[in-house]
Amino acid sequence: MKDLTISLIQADLHWEQIDANLAMFEEMIWSIDGSDLIVLPEMFTTGFSMNADKLSEPPGGRTFKWMRQMATQRKVAITGSVITKDQGKFYNRLYFVYPDGSSKQYDKKHLFNLAAEGETYTPGSERIILEYQGWRIHPMICYDLRFPVWARSKKTKEQTYEYDLLLYVANWPDTRVNAWDTLLKARAIENLAYCAGVNRVGTDGFPKDYNGHSGIYSPKGEELAFSDNKEVILTATLSAEELQTYRRDFPFQEDADGFELK
Repeated sequence: MKDLTISLIQADLHWEQIDANLAMFEEMIWSIDGSDLIVLPEMFTTGFSMNADKLSEPPGGRTFKWMRQMATQRKVAITGSVITKDQGKFYNRLYFVYPDGSSKQYDKKHLFNLAAEGETYTPGSERIILEYQGWRIHPMICYDLRFPVWARSKKTKEQTYEYDLLLYVANWPDTRVNAWDTLLKARAIENLAYCAGVNRVGTDGFPKDYNGHSGIYSPKGEELAFSDNKEVILTATLSAEELQTYRRDFPFQEDADGFELK
């Protein structure tokens, strides 16, 4: 396990304009050097839209192919969520694409019904913890952040920690951004893991305003990178040694409660 450098792209998404968003993110991705992982917002090609009939793509569709092309050309992992239609159902689906073009996926579990997301999309049922460059990564989407059990690093007889890095991709409105800031830090602290969350800026089609507050936090809840209301690329290097040392010196997870997810 070596250090991991990650970049979060905090951008003003073009509402329901896939071409414009892909062009914007492609330019930004080509400007990044030295990162191992690039993280894009929730529904990064469209904004947080319920217009799934018009905007959805099939599994392995256009945006997935674009992510794979970017990952292989730039030799970097790329992740973000896309409106996807799979076997007649719509999903808010996160793809994690490796530099060799292989991939993992996660369907958003907790749908934001205050915006009728549950009337359009089908919830996922499976957590995923993937491995990349020796790091175990647990990716999730936006509203999932409010549900700590879903993110909880589960202690087992085989391992004390399920993962090393918790990722959130989001479209989180400015009116509730204090919860976003607080919960990102809390998830890092309670799980003794790095936690990174990328949000968008600008205004969507509802309209809802977004002021970013993308951030990267250490297992202690320390801010490693942060930016509010502007388009920006945030980059930080996560120290494997500091993570391992902190877990050794303060093994709080050893006293964690057991539980089962249903």
